Amino acid sequence: MDNTFVHEDLNAVIRQHSEWLANQLHSQRESLFPPDAEKTMRKFTSGEAAGLLGVNDSYLRKLNLDGKGPSPELTAGNRRLYSAQDIQALRVLLEKTARKPGDYVPGRREGDHLQVIGVMNFKGGSGKTTTSAHLAQRLALRGYRVLGIDLDPQASFTALHGVQPELDLEDGGTLYDAIRYEDPEPIRSVIRKTYIPNLDLIPGNLELMEFEHDTPRALAQGNAGLFFFRVKEALAQVDEDYDVVVIDCPPQLGFLTMSALSAATGVLVTIHPEMLDVMSMSQFLRMTADLMDVIAESGADMSHDWMRYVLTRYEPQDAPQNRIVAFLRTMYGEAVLNSPMLKSTAISDAGLTKQTLYEVERSAFTRSTYDRAIESLNTLNDEIADLIQKTWGRT
Repeated sequence: MDNTFVHEDLNAVIRQHSEWLANQLHSQRESLFPPDAEKTMRKFTSGEAAGLLGVNDSYLRKLNLDGKGPSPELTAGNRRLYSAQDIQALRVLLEKTARKPGDYVPGRREGDHLQVIGVMNFKGGSGKTTTSAHLAQRLALRGYRVLGIDLDPQASFTALHGVQPELDLEDGGTLYDAIRYEDPEPIRSVIRKTYIPNLDLIPGNLELMEFEHDTPRALAQGNAGLFFFRVKEALAQVDEDYDVVVIDCPPQLGFLTMSALSAATGVLVTIHPEMLDVMSMSQFLRMTADLMDVIAESGADMSHDWMRYVLTRYEPQDAPQNRIVAFLRTMYGEAVLNSPMLKSTAISDAGLTKQTLYEVERSAFTRSTYDRAIESLNTLNDEIADLIQKTWGRT
């Protein structure tokens, strides 16, 4: 009997497993979204549309009967369905006769600065990408002009928005193109429209890691300049085009994260309220502060409009989690957002088909499960929207 043990090169095994997985993911995408199909946003019920616009359903019905605004789709049961484009058109229409500016189009006015929100944590499973994607989509649906940037080489934020990183970005197309040291491209060249009005995307993939490799070399050669301003300088090219930028940061404190932090006007740190995660966050905060000290010593202004902690995957019935939440609120006070993101099978199930909860139909879930999850997300994201408004001097 031959008991010879065959050794395999680890790099070859990992590469093979990577290719298997990429092929399977591609096959899955082909079955969900055929090559000639594009990802689209679902239609919204009249009640949902009214909620997004901040009006009564009866008022929407009256607008329709008066022939004002886009005509909704009528179902067999005579229910009215509005597309995201319909809602945006109604928003513009209603703003024309609003009692005060911004009632329906809530974005920047003259003198308001671009809000750049960095969503970060370096522990996996903290809900960073889930938070980023739902925040970007909710703000866009509420009428803000949003640019979502995937700065995480793992590119989950990108995949959620219908772009498969390893297949659709073979020739570049990430933020790296705009922040690299040699021959950077204009940032507009890597911005893509999405299937949601008001939401544009700069996708990510493994190419972003090149910035981590290039920066030490550029520093050694004296060619890096103030490298941590590269994201900020790239965003300055499109400052007038957006109200809010949401950056899904990498899950480590490298040069990309430092550059994103330097660009950010607001920072969201996601926390899963478990003791190991809180202990990990302690180290994360200490390391972040040390890095920001280094940046500040180089002459950078590290002042931010706000920094908040987001409780993610929260289970209200979990007593240990509640003790940790109480501990965090006692320590950090209003820096912990009032609204947590609840742990929900609806959110995780939507992710299985590379969708957010805003993209899936309510009928795909038990109604109570869906309603509980969507209310949690809306309350959280609207609290962040209120923060943005306060930063602009409005309440």
